[in-house]
Amino acid sequence: MAVRNGRILRIGSYSSIQDMVGYGTKELDLKGKIVVPGFIDSHVHLIFGGLQMMRVELHGINSKDEFVKRIKEAVRNAKQGSWILGGGWNDDLWGGELPLASWIDDITPYNPVFLSRMDGHMSLANSVALKLGGITKSSVDPNGGTIMKTTSGEPTGLLIDSAMERILPLIPEVSVEERREALRKASNHALMRGVTTVVDVGRYFPGTSVKDSWEDFSDVYQWADLSGKMTIRVCLFFPLETWSRLRDLINNVGQSLSQWIYLGGVKAFADGSLGSRSALFYEPYVDEPHNYGLQVGDYESLHNLTLASDRVGLQVAIHAIGDRANDLILDMYESVISKNGVRDRRFRIEHAQHLAPGTPARFGKLGIVASVQPEHLLADAESVNKKLGIDRAQRSYLFQSLLGSNVELAFGSDWPVVDINPLGGIRTAMKRIPPAWDIAWVPSESVSLNDSLKAYTLSAARACFLDSDLGSLSPGKLADFVVLSIYSWDDFVAEGSASIDATYVGGVQAYP
Repeated sequence: MAVRNGRILRIGSYSSIQDMVGYGTKELDLKGKIVVPGFIDSHVHLIFGGLQMMRVELHGINSKDEFVKRIKEAVRNAKQGSWILGGGWNDDLWGGELPLASWIDDITPYNPVFLSRMDGHMSLANSVALKLGGITKSSVDPNGGTIMKTTSGEPTGLLIDSAMERILPLIPEVSVEERREALRKASNHALMRGVTTVVDVGRYFPGTSVKDSWEDFSDVYQWADLSGKMTIRVCLFFPLETWSRLRDLINNVGQSLSQWIYLGGVKAFADGSLGSRSALFYEPYVDEPHNYGLQVGDYESLHNLTLASDRVGLQVAIHAIGDRANDLILDMYESVISKNGVRDRRFRIEHAQHLAPGTPARFGKLGIVASVQPEHLLADAESVNKKLGIDRAQRSYLFQSLLGSNVELAFGSDWPVVDINPLGGIRTAMKRIPPAWDIAWVPSESVSLNDSLKAYTLSAARACFLDSDLGSLSPGKLADFVVLSIYSWDDFVAEGSASIDATYVGGVQAYP
């Protein structure tokens, strides 16, 4: 492979490119190791993930005692009155018991605490934070959210989706310096995993302010771009309700600000998450028979905003996890297509996690991109039967069904929900064997190595209109590539073991 000025000139045998060698040419002999296009993570919260790296880390904790211990350590190092922030906890890892404010109230009498669940759709506040937010026994649930309470009506400390709006505005804004450092940390982490491009959907969750994504764009991304500090490429999505601001920006500067920053489109939410029992289903949760999940936001408003965004040519991506939420968004997309006419719009559904019979075929018929996260199934496998029942659980993570319906499948992580790790995602998509399991979960939905690689490269690039520059090692495309530790895919297919030896962005080594 011959590279010059950041792009691929020619691909072929060593002898076929020797005529391009000249004074100053650097030759790299990889001794037969496998080289793949730079991986594209199709769904991350990049700056949010970088910030989480600097806060209380609760990923992987599997007991109440360890949960409490981590908070106690954080309080020891915090000033009285300052907020204790962090996240990543997963109640399924310790048997499903949801954490309570009472777990940590005794050790946090002078500090407000706010800790997000791994999926970002539920958070735990201690009693100090609840008091600051005015959340009491008489507080009512907001639209699209839930204030969880005991049988006697007292708030437990858990807030779901839009209910988090009672607390989030009270948390001091993160400084520009912290957010810039978060970008640096997050970018280095991505490069270490072979990721050269991410689709960043921002610090935007139900209950959070739409201004965060725009402030990160101006304070962090534009600053890093102008000062030569960008090290990975980003495709940015902004809150759907700010579509006109994005349209104006693109009209002024174009969609590509530079080789590093691409203005992708707009994003919204249809429902919550399975782990927080707020994903929207046709049937109730088995262990909560009166709960069908939450519809986040008003359908008519979502439809009108999507119609307007699409009319001016913006790409639209909507979060949908439950089967009913996915069908609602497909219905809406179909309506918008009929009103605005046929064109290459590449509407996206983020997650597409649990689908009703016949839904994968609708994705294919309408040309909807399925932006999915293979490693989420590892976290869900242990608890999904309890939440949905055995039969409904089988309709989860239908990767092969989507591919069989000619759907563009784009893989990602949703970092920091799970770690950025394309090689792990490829292994999971192929094998679908959760931790401590000996057999695959719904093995008929396993996908091939080739399809998994494509979902992290060329299909991921197509899913965000970047396939003319990224996604394959082809002449004319940007020279983003990854050197793996293996010499053959056979060992990876058998054992699933490989690591990243080096990551190159624009032909320049970016890791290690």
